[in-house]
Amino acid sequence: MENSPKSYVATILLCFFLGTLGIHRFYVGKIGTGILMLITAGGLGIWQIIDFVVAVVGNFRDKKGRYIKP
Repeated sequence: MENSPKSYVATILLCFFLGTLGIHRFYVGKIGTGILMLITAGGLGIWQIIDFVVAVVGNFRDKKGRYIKP
């Protein structure tokens, strides 16, 4: 499968520092879930933690389903 052109490091940093606002989701093109994260403060932080772990492991995907890998 094709890898995403989005930056792995940028995704992780955005998730870590601005994850409760869903900025990392906006970055990878997932606007709908980004808005949900913005409204719910990252699912009270739980959704942010899950996304961070998934991103670090390398299983986070962009809008088109491509993996964001290092």
